[in-house]
Amino acid sequence: MPESSQVTVVVATRDRRDRLFETLPEHRAPVILVDNASTDGSPAAVTEAFPAVEVVPLGENRGAAARNEGVRRAGTPYVAFADDDSYWTEGSLARAAALFDAHPRLGLVTAKVLVGPEARLDPVSAAQAAAPLGAPAGAPGPAVLGFLSCAVVVRREAFLEVGGFEPKLFVYGEEALLAMDLTAAGWWLCYEPSLVVRHFPRPAGRDGTARHRIEARNRLLTALLRRPPGVVARTVATTLRDSPPAVWDVARSLPWALRHRQPLPPATEAAVARLAG
Repeated sequence: MPESSQVTVVVATRDRRDRLFETLPEHRAPVILVDNASTDGSPAAVTEAFPAVEVVPLGENRGAAARNEGVRRAGTPYVAFADDDSYWTEGSLARAAALFDAHPRLGLVTAKVLVGPEARLDPVSAAQAAAPLGAPAGAPGPAVLGFLSCAVVVRREAFLEVGGFEPKLFVYGEEALLAMDLTAAGWWLCYEPSLVVRHFPRPAGRDGTARHRIEARNRLLTALLRRPPGVVARTVATTLRDSPPAVWDVARSLPWALRHRQPLPPATEAAVARLAG
């Protein structure tokens, strides 16, 4: 039975049928599975094995932006994200719904993430618990300007208001831009350690060099879209040193980035700069 009638879980996946069969039974809310054009038969297999899951097969791989389709289809005011190798622990979704009900300005809440069978605390959660930004008056927890996508619940209204995940970023580092945009729009983003996500990543066996290049590209694109010129210049220099091909990737997207550039409000920029050190 669902813990709360106010939360839907959205899972984006691609070619992870075996992992889905492990994690889908753990979800305690209605699930929308958005499939990024899998080639392993995931949509049909999940539909047969889990008829209560709404399966949305996409005709293309949209990366992180596949979650946007799930949020649009959700009929609840709050939406939790999970990966195909993660799930929310018992009671977490109900507590998250109660937090949103009690705090109308709360746009996103992020959970404590425990990794692997040994339940190691994820370093991102440890950094969030240190509360470097403090907490807004009346907020339910420390403010954050970053998160792990598999460990957040969003207010559907807020998510859609700012456009969700930017499709141009695809994957890796897509969270930063969304965090900036939600904060700039006046929503609270908070860490709450009583909400817990279990995450069971396996060695991906993917091209680490390609991932590094995409991450560098997305950092530079995000800077171009939202940060001051000085920060953009420093990010270009860092990217040229660490991943020169990423600069070429961004150069090809430069007209798009300049058309969509919208610098952050001063208060949000100050918070981002503080975190960056």
